[in-house]
Amino acid sequence: MAEGGVTGRARASRPAAKRSAWCWLTAATLLLAGCGFHLEGHLPLPQPIRAPYIRALDQQSDFVQSLRRQMLISGAHPVDAPDRASAVVDILDDAVTRRVLSVSAQNRPTEYQVTYTVRFRVTAGGGREILAPQQVATVRSYSFDESLLLAKEHEEAILQQAMGQDLADIVMRRLSRVSGS
Repeated sequence: MAEGGVTGRARASRPAAKRSAWCWLTAATLLLAGCGFHLEGHLPLPQPIRAPYIRALDQQSDFVQSLRRQMLISGAHPVDAPDRASAVVDILDDAVTRRVLSVSAQNRPTEYQVTYTVRFRVTAGGGREILAPQQVATVRSYSFDESLLLAKEHEEAILQQAMGQDLADIVMRRLSRVSGS
């Protein structure tokens, strides 16, 4: 028996096992790359949208902030003026609405539904429309208890932020499919 209790045969099989593992890893990587797989949050944007300007009435909304963050992650470089942009993403509507879903026996709200709606379009130089106006929305509900008012207000704010991120993800997927022509 060789030193350390490992036989020559066991030592010889290690490189073969490493080669086999390396081959399987390479094959899996090539298959994932070939099918168009991308890590979540990283959608490469087409050339016409590499230097976008985001035009919105509320530049600080949850959606606009999430969209800007997603664009940076995707390698785009949002600009601060429309004349320096390769494309303008117009946020035509960015609204959150809340409605009562259910009430208690005392006629007090016990559940709300929050709807976050965004309407947008994309234009290129000269105002040429490269993505017609589209609307995306997400709906969530949450329970409400007056005795926990501050906590429930905080819960609603967190919910709106998450909904803004979800809508930004949807818009990024649509932007990633824009053609340059």
